[in-house]
Amino acid sequence: MPYSSSNDPAVVYASGGVSRNPATGETIATYPYQTVDEVEATMQASAEAFRVWRDTPMEQRVAAYRRLAETLRERSDTLAALITAEMGKTIGAARSEIEKSAGTLDWLAEHGPAILADEPVSVDGDDEVHVSYLPIGTILGVMPWNLPIWQVIRASGPIMLSGNGFLLKHAPNVMGSAYALQQAYEASGFPKGLFGNLNTDNETVARVIEDPRIAAVTLTGSMRAGAAVAATAARALKKSLLELGGSDAFIVLADANLDLAVAAGIQARFGNSGQVCLAAKRFLLERPIAQEFTRKFVEAASKLKVGDPLDASTALGPMARHDLRDELHEQVERTLAQGAKLLLGGQKVEGPGNFYAPTVLADVAPGMAAFEEETFGPVAAITMVEDVEHAIALTNASEYGLGGSLWTADTARAQRIARRLETGGVFINGFSASNPRIPVGGVKKSGYGRELSHFGLREFTNPQAVWTKFVA
Repeated sequence: MPYSSSNDPAVVYASGGVSRNPATGETIATYPYQTVDEVEATMQASAEAFRVWRDTPMEQRVAAYRRLAETLRERSDTLAALITAEMGKTIGAARSEIEKSAGTLDWLAEHGPAILADEPVSVDGDDEVHVSYLPIGTILGVMPWNLPIWQVIRASGPIMLSGNGFLLKHAPNVMGSAYALQQAYEASGFPKGLFGNLNTDNETVARVIEDPRIAAVTLTGSMRAGAAVAATAARALKKSLLELGGSDAFIVLADANLDLAVAAGIQARFGNSGQVCLAAKRFLLERPIAQEFTRKFVEAASKLKVGDPLDASTALGPMARHDLRDELHEQVERTLAQGAKLLLGGQKVEGPGNFYAPTVLADVAPGMAAFEEETFGPVAAITMVEDVEHAIALTNASEYGLGGSLWTADTARAQRIARRLETGGVFINGFSASNPRIPVGGVKKSGYGRELSHFGLREFTNPQAVWTKFVA
């Protein structure tokens, strides 16, 4: 249970998580790290619940999923307010996150059983062969703070429907959301302990990964965290799935509908205060339209209301933590020192909270901080390109490969271009939409493996081949 403690983040993070309102700086609650015995009990409870859940008929699992979707909707106002209080998301976006999570559970309940059903395979002769998608155990999920409910549902939903358990290691600033989600699972009829929370330090997480009761690990987060988790899992000969950062390109070609592209670009860059892995980060504009797009984009960005995330008219809430705002500002200053131009913003908003002004940088070139690094906040980097070949080259010049957008009137050409982009997803005349039917994941240093769709449902299963020969 939470307890009140110091307002100094260094003090709190040394011993546990803290929920601090990023709009005001006020501490909501702190959560002490679990003791060694509590971590052990959490892991053992999940292991025991898994043995029950794996043998639970699919129709009963589906019923629990439908109840969980209902529970999330019933608690939407409470959960949304908690999300907003803990990480600063606007209240409307927080409510949308809850509905998106519930909708994903509905889809899994409707379509998951067929995807996970035994799959017959035709072979020569009279032999009968099928593939069964069997659960493998308890999966550890290391999750980020930027979408504190949705990210967990996106990971745990497919994993648990296939019969696995799930232990959540959430970000320390959203532990309230973590415990609220655990309560929702248990209130919906899932075996107690099947979905559990691990509130502990990184050293203990490494030991948890090595524990034989953990079958695999999935992480959404930074490259540094991903590399550490993947290395630990590899040493233990366990599977890992990584969804890491992104520096997605937003390509606008000369024949694009600029008004639509600008409106989408504003949403794609500044939604959730720019704190989304799949957000547009680098705007690559073909020369003939670069000036007009930039003018319209800056004008639209300048009208975004920054302020109280509980106010329905607010477009841009605070960043989740003050240290993240400081890091973003340092990236902006380095980019400007490297020769980029400041068209809008570029400063912290004075007063309480972690607000940062919507910022637009122009003439951003390869080698500059905002081009090479992930900018996880409300900063757009604009680069002019000579033609589509130049746009493809700059898109692929990034060490990341999560997603990207491509705007053009020639959709047939766009589909050919998409095949040349080194990314896990391409959105033609759109941006970073997610749908439970569509896989999510990246390439290069954006990670590996896929969540959602049939890929995600089978990602943490044992595809067991069963070959039957009939004898007289």
